Amino acid sequence: MPAQAQPPISIIELERAINYWRSKYPSSRDTMTLCPQASCLAELYARMIIFQIHEISIAEFSAKARKALREAEEAHAGRHNQAA
Repeated sequence: MPAQAQPPISIIELERAINYWRSKYPSSRDTMTLCPQASCLAELYARMIIFQIHEISIAEFSAKARKALREAEEAHAGRHNQAA
């Protein structure tokens, strides 16, 4: 059975994942740097903005970025399920 293609990731989903990591690991006023999880996602986000694209294939994510996105999505789904 062929592997099922994953739907593209929207810029909104990517932004939500970055914001999750930024809230979990805020930058200090002195350094203004992103945590590693947000940083690897921010590279993709910047590319989307520069090239004015609204969706990106998960195939373009590094393993680290896929993991960061998955963990942020799981956390978001967990919060959403708790509120219901």
